[in-house]
Amino acid sequence: MAARRGMVEQYFSAEPASEDVRRTLTVTLQGREATVETSNGVFSGSRLDLGTSVLLREVPEPPESGTFLDLGCGWGPVALSLAFAAPDADVWAVDVNTRALELTAANAKRNGCANVHAAQTDESGAPLPEQSAASCETLPGDAQFDLIWSNPPIRIGKEALHTLLMTWLPRLKPNGGTAYLVVQKNLGADSLIPWLANELGDGYEVSKYHSAKGYRVIEVVRNK
Repeated sequence: MAARRGMVEQYFSAEPASEDVRRTLTVTLQGREATVETSNGVFSGSRLDLGTSVLLREVPEPPESGTFLDLGCGWGPVALSLAFAAPDADVWAVDVNTRALELTAANAKRNGCANVHAAQTDESGAPLPEQSAASCETLPGDAQFDLIWSNPPIRIGKEALHTLLMTWLPRLKPNGGTAYLVVQKNLGADSLIPWLANELGDGYEVSKYHSAKGYRVIEVVRNK
């Protein structure tokens, strides 16, 4: 348990304490082969994890354009997938972890995704008003999103997770902004659905969109 807690603190910390050991992977995203760099101290630094694979396989194709968000980007598989699918969209990739953001920005550049913008959050998940890392850009304070895809960091704890989600889901655009979250069933996916519905309130619809391999894909639609 202590080892797992330490691992979570590593990838959900602004400055990971672990040695920055880079490795190169070849992954398939949106039917396209991508070469990416990963490292220690970021989420799933050795592979494309199962939850993210389920999310990318099961969600609908994104719109051709718009403003999209990858919440908790890690080394960038979701952001790259959004950019590949919608090259005319603006894709924001946010994370607290500076190493993750550096990797995401580098992987986007390596794979020709000029529409990916990395932005750092504080440890509560709120966007920083000024970005210090060279690889990051400042997210406009009034930014809203047509689409959010996320494999959120469930293991940071319920309270921190709830704060993170309630920071970003209200940024969905009215009249159709949609989020897809992938959450392991045995880590509280089914209880998260009614909690989100209650907290977001009128104007939002929250439902189970798909189930696969022990994961739920949760859909959140802002109707007004």
